[in-house]
Amino acid sequence: MTTTDVPAPTARVPRSAPAAKRRPGREREGAAWVFLSPWVLGATVLTLLPMAVSLYLSFTDYDLFNPPHWVGLRNYTQMFTEDPRYWRSVVTTLTYVVIAVPLQLALALVVALALKTMKRGKGFYRSAFYAPSLLGASMSIALVWRAVFNDGGTVDNLFGTGGWVNKPGWALVAVALLTVWQFGAPMVIFLAGLQQIPAELYEAAAVDGAGKGRQFLSVTVPMLSPVLFFNLVLQTIQAFQVFTPAFAVSGGKGGPADSTLVYTLYLYDRGFVASHMGYASAMAWVLLLVIGAVTAVLFRTARSWVFYASEGDR
Repeated sequence: MTTTDVPAPTARVPRSAPAAKRRPGREREGAAWVFLSPWVLGATVLTLLPMAVSLYLSFTDYDLFNPPHWVGLRNYTQMFTEDPRYWRSVVTTLTYVVIAVPLQLALALVVALALKTMKRGKGFYRSAFYAPSLLGASMSIALVWRAVFNDGGTVDNLFGTGGWVNKPGWALVAVALLTVWQFGAPMVIFLAGLQQIPAELYEAAAVDGAGKGRQFLSVTVPMLSPVLFFNLVLQTIQAFQVFTPAFAVSGGKGGPADSTLVYTLYLYDRGFVASHMGYASAMAWVLLLVIGAVTAVLFRTARSWVFYASEGDR
């Protein structure tokens, strides 16, 4: 009797094996979404949904008490063609940005340069100079600032110039100086950037005969340009949104003679004082678009003056 060898059956991988291999990846993905869910929920409920509602209200006539009534582009046309106070707020805000941002960045850079060369007490002075950035945005500090620049205040007693907050030509300067006083945050960023500049560059410049001024222009400024650009963008965006100092100094009215009527203060007046929330929503969206456009222009111009060492060019 002849026997034939029958090959043993080939072991098959269970079909569930690929799914089993994919399961750990899916579990990690699920865990990631669990940890991200608070941020996603907050961004949706506190940011995206209010923005969508605000965009809708910008095309309506809404007084906070009655249902919104659709008016199309009327809020925008009224804003640009029929409201002179709107354009005064635009001019005031632009003037404020031009005054406050350069002065704040210049002071922050000067103090950062001084702290870099300081041998003792650097930690104390860095904390002391940073403190106004934490306190300056509060209403209490803004009210103290108003008292300092008011009639009979510290500035009046020292220089005899009278109360700045009551003079149309000086009230906005007083508001801008409060922002300049809050130079601590950009100062810390400048200081961190200065500490990253290699000392060999200064040594090489000194060997070539460059003095302190030439070293600053030829070494410090180019190497610090990314940090300067970052601070410029950040402080410009914040300056366009200034509200608390102007509100406190002017008592919420934007005076005297609308000299401190910055954009956000007028937006607040239209929305919560005059109850024209649709108009205020339209103003808010115009401000968002303007800030986006200004930021885009800054990024566009940065190609010609911001130096990144990894790229090797400007």
